[in-house]
Amino acid sequence: MAKPFSQACENNKAPILEVLAEVFREPGTILEIGSGTGQHAVHFGRHLPHLTWQPTDVAENLPGIRAWLAEAGVANVREPLVLDLGQTDWPVAAADGVFSANTAHIVSWPQVERLFTGVASMLPGGAAFCLYGPFSYDGAHTSESNARFDEMLRGRDPHSGIRDLRDLEGLAEGVGLRLEADYAMPANNRTLVWRRQ
Repeated sequence: MAKPFSQACENNKAPILEVLAEVFREPGTILEIGSGTGQHAVHFGRHLPHLTWQPTDVAENLPGIRAWLAEAGVANVREPLVLDLGQTDWPVAAADGVFSANTAHIVSWPQVERLFTGVASMLPGGAAFCLYGPFSYDGAHTSESNARFDEMLRGRDPHSGIRDLRDLEGLAEGVGLRLEADYAMPANNRTLVWRRQ
């Protein structure tokens, strides 16, 4: 099959990699939630050889991820697994770290809750969860383009939309995750690093 392609993934993979290389220094297994096209899994697996990368996504995206993996042949990236935030069963019981890009604003708030609950339940104390995407702060968007993007998301699906950091912090606190770092990224995005207490 033809590989799916995301220009956004191509644009953000290098700056995200810088953060991940800093956060995930120790060898271990990293669960990626919402691997999308598979471009990130290939790039991060190739450049972080001390990690075992576990891609996941909803079932319909797995063939595209497999196409990227088959062509790249990166030994430390596993076969993708089905992980749907609309369901309670996760295919992985434990991981040494978690990464997710551009998921929190696409899914519903109950699914964001399940994302944080699921991540917290599988991470050992001291482990990190890196969440990339656009976020608002105290109810204010960080740019006009993010405000327009949020409007478009909510118009398409009223349950989606850019999440506010304060809401995420409240959610994280309830499951034992603490915000450790907030990195500015290109195109008005951020990478939030949460640490399991």
